Amino acid sequence: MPDWVVVGLDNGGTSNNGTVLDAEGHFAIDRLAEVPSLVREGPDKALNALTDAVEYVLTLTGTALSNVRAIGLDTPGPASADGVISSKGATNFGDAGWGGFDIRTALEERIGIPVIYNNDGNAAALYAHHVRYGEASAEHGSVSAIVGTGLGGGIVEGGQVIKGAAGMAGELGHINIPLDGLLDERQPLPTCNCGLSGDVESFASLTGIQNNLLPYWLSKYPGHDLAGEPISSAAKKVRGYAENGDPMALAIFGQQAIALGRLFSIAANFLDPDVYFLGGGVVEAEAHFRDWFLDTVKANTSLREEQARVAEIALVPDRDMAGARGSAVAARDWVLRHQ
Repeated sequence: MPDWVVVGLDNGGTSNNGTVLDAEGHFAIDRLAEVPSLVREGPDKALNALTDAVEYVLTLTGTALSNVRAIGLDTPGPASADGVISSKGATNFGDAGWGGFDIRTALEERIGIPVIYNNDGNAAALYAHHVRYGEASAEHGSVSAIVGTGLGGGIVEGGQVIKGAAGMAGELGHINIPLDGLLDERQPLPTCNCGLSGDVESFASLTGIQNNLLPYWLSKYPGHDLAGEPISSAAKKVRGYAENGDPMALAIFGQQAIALGRLFSIAANFLDPDVYFLGGGVVEAEAHFRDWFLDTVKANTSLREEQARVAEIALVPDRDMAGARGSAVAARDWVLRHQ
């Protein structure tokens, strides 16, 4: 057995998913390994749940805590580069105790093992980059857009996540995009929870569907099945309708795909990455819909001829496991740098 391992934890609004990665870079778990996250019950219960997640994956793999050199942790944003939850809170961190809470340090003190922090978008981005390039990761760059409740993102250059001075690099959802030809006639300008209008997240996210796209498109399809449902529950059903070819749902996801293509077009001009990754709910959809969506993103990504010859647009691998695995990769990299 290897001398040491690291644990990766993906902290979400309902569940913590964990994994174990050994010193040679092999994952010991090939499926989701989840426990309830309890984040809505405040920091103390949530920290207990993270500890439970560590114990769970160690039990699954027959690994002793003494063999764990580091724990990789990711959470949804907004948070600092060091894991301090924004003073304004976030969707998953609504309890008043979370504002300004240092989740990285708190977990490290509770479990007695170094904790390496990334936001969830950065963790998924790092994993996608790691899978694509392996030992050659340091020779390449990538950009990832992760479509979920919001739009997460990550920039990897030289094999390392770019975090920025305040830890806010890679917040791709809050980049404004050109709207010509994207909005339907008389469609209101979408707004984002961050205060911006017409940014990528206002289109390409579950929140964007609920607050902006679905209310408008229901006005165009007043007899639709979803018209009589509460907007929050209806928004979660749109993808299922799109998978079944529903015209209204496809119009919504078509706008999302165009928005993402325009985001990647912007990224091409200031980052020029080797690969653009797309992840989140659309990756977990039925194959025919996933392929259509990816093709639509590609069709709306404008690359120069030289870029188009060398770059690719691809899906984040391993779907819901990407966050925990990316967190583990970050922890292993930290251990290797500090041996």
